[in-house]
Amino acid sequence: MAHQSLPPIAGNEAEILALVQKPGPVFLANTNLKLEQISSGFACALHMHQPTIPAGAHGELISHLQYMLDHPGEGDNHNAEAFANCYRRLAEILPQLIRDGCNPRIMLDYSGNLLWGIGQMGRQDIIDGLKSLACDPSLQPHVEWLGTFWSHAVAPSTPIPDLKLQILAWQHNFAALFGNEALQRVKGFSPPEMHLPNHPDTFYEFVKALKECGYQWLLVQEHSVENLDGSCLSHGQKYLPNQLVARNSSGETITILALIKTQGSDTKLVGQMQPCYEAIGLGRQALAGVMVPSLVSQIADGENGGVMMNEFPSAYIQANQTIAARAKDGASGGASSQSTVAINGSEYLELLEQSGIKPTDYPMIQPVHQHKLWQKVGNQAPQPAPQQATEAAIAELQATDHTFSMAGASWTNNLSWVEGYANVLEPMNQLSAEFHQVFDPLVAKDPAITKSPQYQEALLHLLLLETSCFRYWGQGAWTDYASEIHRRGSALIGLAKQN
Repeated sequence: MAHQSLPPIAGNEAEILALVQKPGPVFLANTNLKLEQISSGFACALHMHQPTIPAGAHGELISHLQYMLDHPGEGDNHNAEAFANCYRRLAEILPQLIRDGCNPRIMLDYSGNLLWGIGQMGRQDIIDGLKSLACDPSLQPHVEWLGTFWSHAVAPSTPIPDLKLQILAWQHNFAALFGNEALQRVKGFSPPEMHLPNHPDTFYEFVKALKECGYQWLLVQEHSVENLDGSCLSHGQKYLPNQLVARNSSGETITILALIKTQGSDTKLVGQMQPCYEAIGLGRQALAGVMVPSLVSQIADGENGGVMMNEFPSAYIQANQTIAARAKDGASGGASSQSTVAINGSEYLELLEQSGIKPTDYPMIQPVHQHKLWQKVGNQAPQPAPQQATEAAIAELQATDHTFSMAGASWTNNLSWVEGYANVLEPMNQLSAEFHQVFDPLVAKDPAITKSPQYQEALLHLLLLETSCFRYWGQGAWTDYASEIHRRGSALIGLAKQN
């Protein structure tokens, strides 16, 4: 197999962690919105991803987008150039809207695979467009980038030690492309497939890793969380920030802010700008004695399906024009002085904080099914060791309650990311164990090991094997790709062991 250059996924851990932990607001200095003039807002995010597959002419790792271009006759591959256009088109749409007097907003979540793959393909047109969206000062009030896992791993079935590796790999890649200042502005996190772990120890480690990597909030699917008493979120609560509590088996707790993505998986929601029109029908609500604007939060694939490829641009432009026209009417006395606005997640949270609201003022929530679990743990007597008590309670609930699950929850609850995929999950867990067994002692002794090609090649294969696509697309070619990545990763770790 031909030697390949590696993506920037490791080697600057200390510098990046110091960079992203810088305190203070990011968007307040540039926002042109005033909280007291807003009755409601809508925050739309676009998620973009293409997996990396071992399918180049000589088995090289290439972007699936490259594969689509090379094999236009297979399946939907004729859409490859339409997808490529989706990745860059906001760099043209946003400046035009701003010139037309609109005040648009968009949140962007691009997987590390995709960012690497675009570079591998030499698509400078896309890279240049993304650079303007990440670095152009005139676009900064309008665009918020969200962090994610580098290779689109789903958190609940990703080995715990790899959660932070995935987060840091994405931060390395983003900083290498767009610079340190752009990375410092990334404060929100978008979990692939909106998949939230609900096993207490996995979830605790996930939130801990997010906070250590400088993230202040994450987007969560409404059905993946519950109130502390096990009840569903109230209607109003879905349109406010919530304080997401992670508690592990030992009783340690950590919290992070959450914005709630309402409803299920449907690209039509964002593709036809439903969040804008829903927000127009909402008003302010009381929070900690202050009246604050309600926020409708939504995310959809940015390129996938006919709606996003074809209908989204005109719907997005029209929604922003509608909002601008309403604001103009309001300014001339035609409507109330409070209006609906497009607003990004961090911008909204920073404006709320500026108005005197503290994170502790938000309602407290937790991942779904945890109320049942903690009740069961509390009823056990005598108390065994905390970890054993939790596992015993999970086993008992799984045996007696068919609605109970600790496999996490996502926007695709009809689809399991675990069942029927032992042929991917077992090698994934095995490769992770091998990787940490060999490299953790080396990194502990000399952190500069993460700069070595040996470490980075092994890490690349570990991250790639955790890509959700190898399960989402079912058995066959995709699980074969996973087997090949596992084989190569295992061989690389074997070589490192010998050295």
